[in-house]
Amino acid sequence: MFPCLGVKLVPADKVVCNGYNPNKVARRELDLLELSIREDGVTQALVVYHDVGADKYVIVDGFHRYVVLVRLGCAEIPVVVIDKDLRNRMASTVRHNRARGKHQVDLVAELVKALLAKGWDDARIAEHLGMSAEELLRLKQIVGAAKLLAGTEYSASYGRDDEPDGQDSSDR
Repeated sequence: MFPCLGVKLVPADKVVCNGYNPNKVARRELDLLELSIREDGVTQALVVYHDVGADKYVIVDGFHRYVVLVRLGCAEIPVVVIDKDLRNRMASTVRHNRARGKHQVDLVAELVKALLAKGWDDARIAEHLGMSAEELLRLKQIVGAAKLLAGTEYSASYGRDDEPDGQDSSDR
């Protein structure tokens, strides 16, 4: 019932990916996962099946954590072992992927609002939440652009579309 209590370290070269994981992660999210592991450490072990005959640990969940750990040069990987047949491992992979869900935009926008209130600037928020400047701007607009954009340095890009850059009607 609690495989999470049996975490063990296994040699990284004995961990192998499965051939059926439908979950793909964009490069940006993979880089964010690496930042998370660098800053917070490994907070969740990989879920694996131990193929005793091959003496390999087949990943059921955690492939992208594995990729990052290998990228970081880790010699050992934390795993928890489940003992299921292939069909049930495939179902487990999908359940793990789907159970993580997706972030709700309005809740992330509120998180951005709270970080701004705590003094984080846009660059820090974007870096630590894995967002582009454009994504961050859209989230700020969701929770009230006027209040969140207050104090932001003015840019000529905020001008009207029908005016030449850097000019307003008083310059003509």
